[in-house]
Amino acid sequence: MKFTKMHGCGNDYIYVDCTQEPLADPNGVALKVSDRHFGIGSDGLILICPSDRADFRMAMYNSDGSEGAMCGNGIRCVAKFCYDKGLTDKSSISVEAKGGMIKYLDLIVENNVVTKVKVDMGTPVVKAEAIPVVGLGSEVIGVPVQVGGQEWTMTCVSMGNPHAVVWCDDVSGLKIGDIGPQFESHPMFPDRVNTEFANVLDRQNIQMRVWERGAGETLACGTGACATAYAAYRNGLCDRKVTIHLLGGDLEIEVTDSSILMTGPATTVFEGEVIL
Repeated sequence: MKFTKMHGCGNDYIYVDCTQEPLADPNGVALKVSDRHFGIGSDGLILICPSDRADFRMAMYNSDGSEGAMCGNGIRCVAKFCYDKGLTDKSSISVEAKGGMIKYLDLIVENNVVTKVKVDMGTPVVKAEAIPVVGLGSEVIGVPVQVGGQEWTMTCVSMGNPHAVVWCDDVSGLKIGDIGPQFESHPMFPDRVNTEFANVLDRQNIQMRVWERGAGETLACGTGACATAYAAYRNGLCDRKVTIHLLGGDLEIEVTDSSILMTGPATTVFEGEVIL
């Protein structure tokens, strides 16, 4: 299987062109290629597929083989892949994701290569049953919860996938490997959840670490950055435009009246062929 390894702020995936023919057993392939000792090594697998509703369709699989819904860092790399590989010559494209959601992307091109991508990530969803989160009311905005023997202030948002944003003064020293799984598999999240541990530095800057369902801690999460910026804005903690500082780099997020805009880098690491 021919592949391209790419990352957005260190959130790395294996990308495969499936515009001509599908890939058999993508769940199993994701599990194998994501292994950092016996495979290529990645946070998961993303397939670029044809779509009858958008320019392209992305199918995302986590490192544990489960199918994901949306990846903000991954979709930027999809745009770069399609442009750099000559699958499109347009600087503005649409990409369909799981469930039929369509995202619109503007490509920033330098010397015929995409360096950054701006994505309209759509309208954040805060209705609890749509995220889903149960037992905490119709919306979960600044709600205290007990997880891991500690009280956290939590805001839940869906950006096409579920997020729990909690505030943490010591993000760097957080034992995320202990607390992350307790949020991910908590009964209040029937579909599991991505958890963002965030510290508001000032009204334009937020430090964040993320525990992603099905992948563990990753160096960055685009949808998580959008959810965190929106949660901070809804709680009156930051302005509409904010920089999210992640372990793998920075993402620029803007909260508009109708959607969340995300701008960030997309990087090709290497290409190759793997024996499945």
